[in-house]
Amino acid sequence: MVKAVVGANWGDEGKGKITDMLAEKADIVVRFQGGANAGHTIVNKYGKFALHTLPSGAFYEHITSVIGNGVALNIPILFGEIKNIIDRGVPAPKIMISDRAQMVMPYHILFDQYEEERLGGKSFGSTKSGIAPFYSDKYAKIGFQVSELFDDDLLKEKVERICGIKNVTLEHLYHKPLLDPAELLNTLHEYRDMVAPYVGDVSSFLNNALKEGKTILLEGQLGTLKDPDHGIYPMVTSSSTLAAYGAIGAGIPPYEIKQIITVCKAYSSAVGAGAFVSEIFGEEADELRRRGGDGGEYGATTGRPRRMGWFDCVASKYGCRLQGTTDVAFTVLDVLGYLDEIPVCTGYEIDGEVTTDFPVTHKLEKAKPVLKTLPGWKCDIRGIKNYDELPENCRNYVEFIEEQIGFPITMVSNGPGREDIIYRESKLSK
Repeated sequence: MVKAVVGANWGDEGKGKITDMLAEKADIVVRFQGGANAGHTIVNKYGKFALHTLPSGAFYEHITSVIGNGVALNIPILFGEIKNIIDRGVPAPKIMISDRAQMVMPYHILFDQYEEERLGGKSFGSTKSGIAPFYSDKYAKIGFQVSELFDDDLLKEKVERICGIKNVTLEHLYHKPLLDPAELLNTLHEYRDMVAPYVGDVSSFLNNALKEGKTILLEGQLGTLKDPDHGIYPMVTSSSTLAAYGAIGAGIPPYEIKQIITVCKAYSSAVGAGAFVSEIFGEEADELRRRGGDGGEYGATTGRPRRMGWFDCVASKYGCRLQGTTDVAFTVLDVLGYLDEIPVCTGYEIDGEVTTDFPVTHKLEKAKPVLKTLPGWKCDIRGIKNYDELPENCRNYVEFIEEQIGFPITMVSNGPGREDIIYRESKLSK
């Protein structure tokens, strides 16, 4: 059986915790898209970790952690992460890397930095991890696939050819130092030696696992609103963040995905630029940011303060619909316990008209939030295991949001640890 864990919003919804929790009863966890530009924060018996490429199942000895063909693979970052968790007492994870995955090259990171610098005030708020240049090269068919590391003649010829292309841009657009083909080839030989023990045919491996009845988790990065087709373009990422892409990014048939767990925060947060209708500012935002997550709302990759907002029913309903949600995991509910009243964005006012449908970006920029205020519950709900034991106003908040988005909230997270979860029966569950 295949289950996908994906985000409904801008990313940072708490997918890492949910994947880590579900991995206990799974066999394989696959990262299927994105790169080291976003992080998944995990809190477990070993401590607190921010993973960037390593799948969130890596803390279980029974799990095989797979880097799918859809991932932007930064090899030094992946191996740095593996070393980091082993140094902190985690058993060495079982890793498999797709021979069809493509690599983030050192020059992709440079080009990302140079382009943001060139754009100045009109930049895209990139994490400067090389992701947009990587995917640009992949689709321009000048990327480097992991399998190519093992063909010396091909690699040498390709390095010479690609350096020639890149050096034109470096010299004439960015006015930066040129690439040295010999140096790049040496770097790729180092990458080859690092990945050699782990490379394999992931699609075949997953096909055999499905025949054996194993459980596979597909782990997405970021969320619906950062999808290049369906998100807040152009302030989006460069690979599809939707569960549907999990089939492509892992190499399995789409009909194998039976459960799509879409993660929503109990409030909103975002890293990076782009339209964010329910955003709040000043002391109100600072207070929520300080209390949020586990140790505050700061990017797991960048350390940047996250932009904060109230729960957005319009964006979340849209996000869940695009994902094909079967179950909503509702996270960080415990954070809101300090509030007397909790605003919720139930609609957008655009040019004097109210809509509950998520619009295209140029209309989104003009949208003002329509807020409904719900009473808070004013207490700490950590440690509660049964939904019926939550305060009435807390249950009312969950049920109001479920009704607004139209998808069943079957998991409620009330703390950072993998055991801080409440399962509930939803009237919307089929």
